[in-house]
Amino acid sequence: MTQTSAPARDQVPLPKALTGLRVLDLSRVLAGPLCAQILADMGAEVIKIERPNVGDDTRHWEPSFASDKEGVERHSSYFWSVNRGKESVTINLATEEGATLIRQLVSMSDILVENYKVDDLARYGLSYADLSVINPRLVYCSITGFGQTGPYRSRSGYDTIIQAMGGLMSITGEKDGRPGGGPQRCGVPVIDMMTGVYSALAILAAIRFRDLSNLGQHIDMSLLDVQVATLAYFGVDYLATDRVQKRTGNSNPVSHPSGAYTCADGELVILVGNNEQFVRFCSAIEMPELVEDARFAGSAGRVVHGAELNRLIGPKLLLHPVAYWSKVLELAGIPYGPINDIAGVFANPQVQFRQAATSVSHEYLGEIPIVANPIKMSVTPPSYERPPPMLGEHTASVIERLLGLSQEEIKNLKSKKII
Repeated sequence: MTQTSAPARDQVPLPKALTGLRVLDLSRVLAGPLCAQILADMGAEVIKIERPNVGDDTRHWEPSFASDKEGVERHSSYFWSVNRGKESVTINLATEEGATLIRQLVSMSDILVENYKVDDLARYGLSYADLSVINPRLVYCSITGFGQTGPYRSRSGYDTIIQAMGGLMSITGEKDGRPGGGPQRCGVPVIDMMTGVYSALAILAAIRFRDLSNLGQHIDMSLLDVQVATLAYFGVDYLATDRVQKRTGNSNPVSHPSGAYTCADGELVILVGNNEQFVRFCSAIEMPELVEDARFAGSAGRVVHGAELNRLIGPKLLLHPVAYWSKVLELAGIPYGPINDIAGVFANPQVQFRQAATSVSHEYLGEIPIVANPIKMSVTPPSYERPPPMLGEHTASVIERLLGLSQEEIKNLKSKKII
């Protein structure tokens, strides 16, 4: 298979993967903005539509960081994490003139992303049914907690609520009866983030179809749908057997040994995934006799008898520090890892080598750190040429450039608080 390489420096630069696509991002908070940011990273032109004087809710959320020496002006880390690569245009779409501006932008756009409550945008003539008449090639992605249909369609849905309702909290956390036992939410809003990724995938599939058929379509994304889909093998197992998965803490419920094990100076996560690894693990910790124990002969047996197995290997692991066992397990080819805090993550040599942290330049704020897009592509990798925008930073320039309004017309819209 021939490998494609990047062009030489003296060649004409290649377009980015999504060059030529224009996205109107009418979403806020996390799932929708992340979806649009992924498209921006890949080269799409993304115009973020925000409320005048207020903007995206997350502009005002903590945690935040200071952008000047005195620390007077602060910026939300939450907002900055999912809004790079976009232009900010403030339009009051609740007014007829504001809605008209949106419709004019839609007529020359490829994609619209929104996460308003079901039917909210229809009140302003901005539903898919309304806008598809203006632009039949439009790919319109709606992201809500529960979807556009069904008995819960009108409910608001936040990530933690969806984790609870969708079963994720029921399988996350320590076992009942253990210290700290009980359902737990994930440490980050993982369903919001996965919905953003699924939405970007759906949009690109719809764009591919549009390029073949000349037809746009409405994408209906639901956080609850995504959560149910991510139950994965636990969901399939329940449907096939009526078994309800319980919480197992840090242990993997399908293999053992697995989980956080206490060493002489800290904890180390170990996961032995198959019989071959178990043989090597027992040899590495100098307990080869465990391989001959009938209770631990197969993966299923090791899971059933996990507590007994832990009682046998626990004292051995306590004899040496984390660094010692890390070296031993590395040589034996056993999957392991320390429990890093966030600082430890970004200090990790593999994370640094893969350039998971980078920065983006802002005209006023200087270099601002960002977490990089994890996609690696040999010819059209993600790029970060535009920082997260200040509120309304691009209103006048976008309206003038795309809609051809004069400075006087723009001034008039501002005076009427339309923009």
